[in-house]
Formats: sequence, structure tokens, C-alpha cells
Amino acid sequence: MPSKLLGLPDEELAKRAGQVGGNECFAELFARHRKKVFYACRRFFPDSPAAEDATQETFLRAYRNIRTFNEGDFSGWLIRIAKNVCIDEWRRRRREAVIDEIDLAEQPSPNRLDSACEARLMAERVWQEMRSLSPEQRRCLELKIEGFSYEETATRTGLTIGEVKSHIQNGRRMLWRRTEAVFAKS
Repeated sequence: MPSKLLGLPDEELAKRAGQVGGNECFAELFARHRKKVFYACRRFFPDSPAAEDATQETFLRAYRNIRTFNEGDFSGWLIRIAKNVCIDEWRRRRREAVIDEIDLAEQPSPNRLDSACEARLMAERVWQEMRSLSPEQRRCLELKIEGFSYEETATRTGLTIGEVKSHIQNGRRMLWRRTEAVFAKS
């Protein structure tokens, strides 16, 4: 690695990585941030192989989209990609997960989620109810769950910050109303 790259800030390396022949710059960014991204993914996945896969996918997405990085905090941009990769992987795994056996003889105690199976069923119910929200409410809530600020959500959706706040508040209220009876029985 040329020593001249070592002194450059991340943002300058990202700019150069987006240009033709910028692979050395991207390699330097990878070297600087791979551990941080891995540990961020590791917090999401308990097993190292899944975290390694998510780390690899994060850098692939960053490489493909490096030209879209427009100044700002490169590390934050990279962690946001990692977070999205982890969420995508979690959703994919959740869809693939099949409940093999449910012990029907064991009745849950009132007002408590006693097993992982019940928690999974409750979470699935919330996601089902989210699909029935208006598209704006659902999109704003999904972005909020993913950790986006009101401002970032407004930018991504084309809505005003006030509209984003309203959609999130109304979406939460609708979810609560639709699920409170189900949760009260648990």
C-alpha cells in the first residue's frame, strides 16, 4: 500500500475510490474499517460466519455504490450499509425459518411471552399488521426501525419532516390498536 494513501482522510479515499483506478484507495478503506464493520455485524449475529458474510456483503455494496458517497462521515455511511445488510439477512432468514414443532400441551402464562416461539409469532403478527398500514406509514416506520432520523427518512421518501413524524405517529397508533387485543391475551 503506498504510504501516500495512509495519510489521506476516509472521505478523500472514498472520492478517489470512485474514480477509475481507485481500487488501491478502496483497499485502504477496507483495511481501515473491516474490523469495525465486522464487530457491528457481530452484534447483530451471534455466530461469526454470519457476521463475516454480512461484513463481506457490506463492502461489496460499498464498492458498488462508492460513487454515491457524497462527502460527510464515511464511517457512518459504511455502518449504515452494514446495518441494512444485517437487516436484509435477518429478514431473509426469518422468512426461511420454519417452526418444526409447537408443544400445544404447554400453555403460556398470562401477560408473558414465555418462549422464543411465542415471541416469534408475536413479531410476525406485528409485521403482518405493518403490511396493512398505508404505504407512507409503513415506509416511514420501516426506516425508523432501521435507525434513520426524521431528516434522513424525509430525504429518502420525499416527504416533509412533519409528514414523516405524522406517518410514524399514526402508524404506531394503528399498530398498537390492531395488536393490543392479541398481546393482552398472551
